[in-house]
Amino acid sequence: MKDRFTVTITDFRGARHYSLHQIAKRFALALAGAVLLLLLAGALAIYALNDTIDELDQVRAEKAEAARQIELRNEQLQDLVSEREQEIHRMDLELGHIEALVGLDPQPEANRRERLDTASQTALEKALMLRTIPNGWPLKEASRITSGYGWRTHPVTGERSFHAAVDLRAPVGEKIVATADGVVNYAAKHQGSGLGKLVILAHDFGFQTHYAHLSRIEVETGTFVEEGDVIARSGATGNVNGPHLHYEIWHTQRKLNPEPFLDWSLDNYEELFEEEGRVKWDSLAKGINRRAEALERQLSATARDWSEN
Repeated sequence: MKDRFTVTITDFRGARHYSLHQIAKRFALALAGAVLLLLLAGALAIYALNDTIDELDQVRAEKAEAARQIELRNEQLQDLVSEREQEIHRMDLELGHIEALVGLDPQPEANRRERLDTASQTALEKALMLRTIPNGWPLKEASRITSGYGWRTHPVTGERSFHAAVDLRAPVGEKIVATADGVVNYAAKHQGSGLGKLVILAHDFGFQTHYAHLSRIEVETGTFVEEGDVIARSGATGNVNGPHLHYEIWHTQRKLNPEPFLDWSLDNYEELFEEEGRVKWDSLAKGINRRAEALERQLSATARDWSEN
């Protein structure tokens, strides 16, 4: 009986006894141990797997945060690039305006530094003078002088009088433009002078321009206009015998001869100073020089900004 052992099972029917051989006993114990080991190994594997899953979740969260930071940085960089592009566009517009002011043809394909150097040459002072002081014809379309500056017989009254202006041929409705940058001092029908509808522009350094016998006024008193802006339409209002533009240039309350100003340009820059001696050109040139120096400082600052970018 040493090689056997007895297993007793009790239920409602009573107790039953089973006798097993010792080898079977050992096999059962070994099987039970193996099952326990498998259960333990499974538990350890599940624990290790849970740790791995937690680590993967943490890595995934870190990568998601890194991706979010990269996306945020990309958005910031895109905003910065957009701001730079807008700034460069504004600088190009500013440079184009300066080139137009100086009288240069804009060359967008050229290096900006070269364009700035060209724009800051000595022609700047001349261009500022031409931009500031009335010059060119005040009509959009080609015209001619029908009555010049000086003594004449008035075409309506027949009286001998001094004509301190030029009359320019212009049909009703012709576009009239400002001959220099300025502010509208007067824009209405002028009473008692025979000038009809009248626009007066005030320019820098004591200059004024008068545009009379207009059919329609396109500007209001107090508004700023640039050289070349349409300010009115020609007509035949006032004391006239036909449509035309009556054009005057004043300086410090004196009426100048407009004829030398009509064709004044860089090509004949010095001629006006010789023909019109009542203006203190030397003193005026000093004021223009100070403006040119200020503009050159602005150009230099703009160039530094571009070189840093």
